[in-house]
Order: sequence, then structure tokens, then C-alpha cells
Amino acid sequence: MSGTGDLLKKGAAPGSRPPQTPGPRTGTANPFRAITDNLRESGIYIAFVVVVLLFAFLTDGLSLSPGNITNIILQYSYVLVLAIGMVIVIVAGHIDLSVGSVVALTGAVSAQLVIGSGRPWWVGVLAALAVGIAIGAWQGFWVAFVGIPAFIVTLAGMLLFRGLTYYVLDNVSLSPFPGEYNQIATGFLNGLLGGYGYDAFTLLIGALAVAGYAVSQIRNRVARVRYQQTVDAVPVFVLKIVAVAAVVMAFAWQLANSRGMPIVLIILAVLILTYSLIMKSSVFGRQVYAIGGNLAAAQLSGVNVRKVNFWIFVNMGFLAAIAGVIFSSRSNGAQPGAGNSFELDAIAAAFIGGAAVTGGVGKVTGAMIGGLLVGVISNGMQLLGVEQSLQQVIKGLVLLLAVAFDVYNKRRGGVR
Repeated sequence: MSGTGDLLKKGAAPGSRPPQTPGPRTGTANPFRAITDNLRESGIYIAFVVVVLLFAFLTDGLSLSPGNITNIILQYSYVLVLAIGMVIVIVAGHIDLSVGSVVALTGAVSAQLVIGSGRPWWVGVLAALAVGIAIGAWQGFWVAFVGIPAFIVTLAGMLLFRGLTYYVLDNVSLSPFPGEYNQIATGFLNGLLGGYGYDAFTLLIGALAVAGYAVSQIRNRVARVRYQQTVDAVPVFVLKIVAVAAVVMAFAWQLANSRGMPIVLIILAVLILTYSLIMKSSVFGRQVYAIGGNLAAAQLSGVNVRKVNFWIFVNMGFLAAIAGVIFSSRSNGAQPGAGNSFELDAIAAAFIGGAAVTGGVGKVTGAMIGGLLVGVISNGMQLLGVEQSLQQVIKGLVLLLAVAFDVYNKRRGGVR
């Protein structure tokens, strides 16, 4: 078992072989076979493209207008932040039902300091983050060291932190925040590099994102070849990069022709890149996957399960606090009922994005696509004037189908 522990520490991907170990020959994958063998991951991207094109057709292109794309980013950014933390929790085999209440409480603390006591806006932000981290440590202690299931701990937290929100706000709403605080979720970076009828800075950010993605994919391909793993054929590999580049630049062009780069999108991009790197390349990330995939094997491999579980919930509290700051900034105030059902949106984003119900499987990027898919569906139905009750029914069915798809994949692969 020491060999497994060494792989986790040295950075080798689970299941991969060192270059000096004899293994299968490096080859190229059949494109159709690659898609069908990775339905959990590729299916969500296909579904997302289909849904976007469907609503573009139904709304005569209104859903893809610059103003509407910007609105989707602003409206669902806090859900995506929560989804980053939630997918990590789910990969480890847990669940967190308290994040909506944590969003409300952290926003309430910030509002009391900034609006109620007249403190600078950044004091409210730091206080909200501190409260979120403290909440994560509180819940992580009960889960990791006392051994109470996360479902029970976070269900109690959902009630506890909601009650504290009412206490902090004294059952009334507080508003408005000063302009600097409000800019966190509603501000834009526009005109930094000029441009004639468009924002050049936004296009530059899009180009840098494409370059970063291309470099990442090339490095990943080189690593897979080094470890004698199957890779896509060169034309397929190049086509994938070109397709992603086209989508990203089209998205950047729409933003550049609207109000420029949303500040909240920059915050979200930093979080996505950071946590994608952590989950893919760090010891902590590999340990999270090990715990969710096979708890007994992880313990025998020397993983400190209690410590990892503790920090998983500290991280969730931290991200819930960021979402609380973003939501209160967008709402320009704090309300006792803020954050209702946010936990369900975050859980849905993770599962729709390919996370396994039993843990051990899931990616940050998948959760982002899952969250965007729910956002595009909700936004498209709003543009079409669909009743709110029917919207809830459709989103519930989407979640059910996503979980059913996960079960199908396991049976298809012979997993019980």
C-alpha cells in the first residue's frame, strides 16, 4: 500500500504508470469511441451546446445578445461560486445543506458593519470571509473529528445559521451598500485599453484565456504520451482547441460590445482556475478523490482523512462567504430570507456537471457547465414567459435526469 501513498504524494495521476514501467503502447483514440466511453464528461458539454442553440432559436437570438449574456453572468455568479465548493464536498462523499443560510449570514454580518455601523466596505468583506471560515471550521469539526454525517451537521447548520441571520438583522432588511461594495457584483472594467465601439481589454482577456487553455491541453497531451496513455488523434485534438477558442472569443466579443468585463467574472475566473489546479495537481486534490473513491484504501494509503474532511468544509465556508458578499452586493443590501434554495442550485450544478452520487468523481469545470446549463434554462424560460411553477418543474426534471444518467453510466461500466 505504500506505493499508492507515494503516488498520491509525488503527483502521479491515479491509475497511471511511470515512464520506466512497461505499459500499453501510446495510441490515438477513435473520436466516436472516445465520446461514448466518456459520456459523463462529454455529455454535459453536448447538452449545454444543444440547450444554448435551442433557446437562441426559440428567442430569435435574444438569448445570445450581449446584454442578456452579461445578465446571466451577473445573475448566476454566486451559484457558480457555491458550485465550486459543493463539487469538492460531493467528490469526497459528503453533502452541504447549509450554504444558503451561510450566504445569508455572511451578507448580514457585512451589512451590519458597513451599513449599520458605517465601517469601510472592505471591513465588511473581510468580516464576511472570517465568519464563513469560522462556520466551515465549526461544521468540519463535527464531521471530521466527532464523526457525525455531513448531512446531519449541515442540516442543523441550515437552521442554526438562518436563525442567526434573523438575529443579526433583527428581522429587518438593511440597504443600501456604498458604491464601492456594490461594484463587486455589478461593476465592469471598460475602456482600460480603448477600442472603437468595443472594449479591447475584454477581448485581450478572452485571448489570454484561449492561450492558457491551449497550453494546458498541450501539456496534458504530452504528459499522457509520457505515461503511455491513449490520446486523441491530432486533427481531433486541434479541432477541440479551435472549437473552444471560437466559443470563448465569441463570448468575449459579446461582452466587449456590451458593458465590458464584469468584475465578478474576473473573481469567478480566478476561483475556477485556482480550484481546478488544486483538484487536479495538488496532494490535497488527489486525497479528496481518494477518500470519495475508496475510503478504506485512502486510509491504508496514509491519507489523513479527518484533516482532509475538516479542510473541505472550511473551504466550503470560505466560498459560501464569497458568494454571500457577491449576492449582497448584487442585491445592494441584506435580507433575512436571502439564500433560500441556493444549496439546491449548487448541488444541482455539481450533479448535472457530472459528479457521482457516491463520490470520487467530479470536476470543477463540469460543475461550472452544470451551473451555466441551469442558468441558461432558467434565463431562456424567463425570456419565453414560462410560468415560475413550470420552471421549477423543468429544473427538477433536469436534475433527476442527470442523476439517472450517472446511474446508467455506472451500470454500463459494470459498477454496482
